[in-house]
Amino acid sequence: MACGQAPAEAGAQEPFNVARQGLQVHARLSAGDNHTLAVHASGGVWAWGDNSNGQLGDGTTVDRHTPVRVPGLSGVVSVSAGYAHSLAVLSDGTVWAWGSGYDGQLGNGSMNDSRSPVKVSGLTGVVSVSASRLHSLALRSDETVWAWGSGDGGRLGDGFTVRRVTPVQVVGLNGG
Repeated sequence: MACGQAPAEAGAQEPFNVARQGLQVHARLSAGDNHTLAVHASGGVWAWGDNSNGQLGDGTTVDRHTPVRVPGLSGVVSVSAGYAHSLAVLSDGTVWAWGSGYDGQLGNGSMNDSRSPVKVSGLTGVVSVSASRLHSLALRSDETVWAWGSGDGGRLGDGFTVRRVTPVQVVGLNGG
């Protein structure tokens, strides 16, 4: 097996050859607690590591020791790996999430895990995201910040300490 190739197994996908991609990949990587994400030069996402909550987005909960492609995503410009969930920003400004949804951190109105990417509700114009352990954040091009997931300790910045399963605007961070 050549360097960067996935083992020949049922469901194996095209290998992510880091050596071939060189420096095109280095600025678009994110390391979570136990998994890693990379944006391929083609605009697809590759993931590897722990997959107990579906945070690799390949439709399974099988841990992957080499990168596998996240199906259904293209035009990805950035990613963020959290504790057990993942986020991606597409070139159209939408955000997609997968993995643990225990506290609503997928932002799709549910508290269920998703083994495949789901669209975060109501967000457009997003330029950057950050995934944490139990919540997620997005920065829009209008300089507003949006948060969803666990509100414990006020971490969502909306003035409350409740869970939000869809994005809410962070108070006082718009345009200034």
